[in-house]
Amino acid sequence: METATLNGGPRGTKSIGAAERKKRRGPALRLLQPLVNSPEPEAMETGVKQQQQRRPQTPTFLPAPSRPRYTLLAEIGRGSYGVVYEAQARRSGARVAVKRIRCDAPENVELALSEFWALTSLRRRHQNVVQFEECVLQRSGLAQRMSHGNKSSELYLRLVETSLKGERILGYSEEACYLWFVMEYCEGGDLNQYILSRRPDPATTKRFMLQLTSAIAFLHKNHIVHRDLKPDNILITEKSGLPVLKVADFGLSKVCAGLTARGKDGSNTDPENKSVNVNKYWLSSACGSDFYMAPEVWEGHYTAKADIFALGIIIWAMIERITFIDAETKKELLGTYIKQGTEIVPVGEALLENPKMVLIIPLKRRTLMSEGIKQLLRDMLAANPQDRPDAFELETRMDQVTCAA
Repeated sequence: METATLNGGPRGTKSIGAAERKKRRGPALRLLQPLVNSPEPEAMETGVKQQQQRRPQTPTFLPAPSRPRYTLLAEIGRGSYGVVYEAQARRSGARVAVKRIRCDAPENVELALSEFWALTSLRRRHQNVVQFEECVLQRSGLAQRMSHGNKSSELYLRLVETSLKGERILGYSEEACYLWFVMEYCEGGDLNQYILSRRPDPATTKRFMLQLTSAIAFLHKNHIVHRDLKPDNILITEKSGLPVLKVADFGLSKVCAGLTARGKDGSNTDPENKSVNVNKYWLSSACGSDFYMAPEVWEGHYTAKADIFALGIIIWAMIERITFIDAETKKELLGTYIKQGTEIVPVGEALLENPKMVLIIPLKRRTLMSEGIKQLLRDMLAANPQDRPDAFELETRMDQVTCAA
């Protein structure tokens, strides 16, 4: 396994919301039973130990017979914008993942709404995309289910306005507002944990390559650009006996349906908007994690082909087990890079500086990689996005090269 460090210390993923680049990335409400077994979100923050020490009380604003619909079991993840818990549905006993986002800042609201819009826009389910159950809004002790596009909901419209205006309009700070996302629970952790805790298995790697390309083709067909593909956002479940990947975390995603497709000169390429081709929509918010970002994302002018580049980085790193150390978390992460002296540089950043640079694939001499896979990775990581396959072509080619390997 190859692990990179920078000048004796780790170089990690820079948040695009940092100094030089910003990481930027409708509902009917009705009263429900309390979502989880603790009446106040602040009480949930202390985790399972607190739940074991005292029995949660029924909130006074609901009838006494009402019982929480989910029991929080353990905190399984924490980030800048929210906390994820393993939970259990009281009625069915099924394990679920519950993500809580506090909507007190515009950037939190923007992330929460982006994820909500992406997940609710999917009319069908895909075995390699995390399954969404429901989104619940909690404010002032009340739990209300959100559904998409109800303009009569004042609170929903306020959330949208907060995101658009970039300023908090929900009221005073003590009036906390939380969005809870209930989703499929993936007991196998993320792709980093799964791959790096096991011996190399070419058969599993091949399945993962097919599953990833299938998931991205599904999302692009449904007009969703993920924009933050990385191993952290790819989860694993083994409920079927074999490991299955699930693409997750849609906080930076963009739903392109309904937007106006434009060319590089700004002209409308589909004036009547009769058809939607996700690769014709130009996006400008530079977002993602730098080791997986395409060259054009660094410039802030890109299409869905940026997802193909990120996928190429992940698959290349997965096949050869190339890793680096994240500067903030100190975790070992899958990711490919370019060495420049004592530094390591993200591939996309290096290609932006030198578009004619030839990538050495495979990176390690002893790596067994077919010519078909080598060429497909080169095409996925082309500096010019027009030279990359789209998600649908990629799905077909991946099937061909894995069968031939």
